[in-house]
Amino acid sequence: MNIRLTLNGRPVAATLNDSATARDFAAQLPLTLSLRDLNAAEKIADLPRKLSTSGAPEGADPEVGDLAYYAPWNQLATYYRDAPYAAGLVILGHMADGGTEQLATADEITIEATS
Repeated sequence: MNIRLTLNGRPVAATLNDSATARDFAAQLPLTLSLRDLNAAEKIADLPRKLSTSGAPEGADPEVGDLAYYAPWNQLATYYRDAPYAAGLVILGHMADGGTEQLATADEITIEATS
């Protein structure tokens, strides 16, 4: 599924994978969330409700540009730098090249489905 992130007023294309967790996340769109920096590598935001983790692996090693769900804290995690493997992390999708520079300085994200 194609989605659009808006960071600092600028659109960034992204794609969600076909996992149960990503589909559950997509069902909540559109969302506007406040972002907080974590470990100078990612921006995190609280989600309105817990997502399904049915069939999800026990954890993941995120890459720069990944969108992920951190199940233990019910948070969206978006990566602008490399970060280590984390138990409870489910990769949802990935943003297009160039989005990570905008993400690093953003304090709010809007996420919408696109056709």
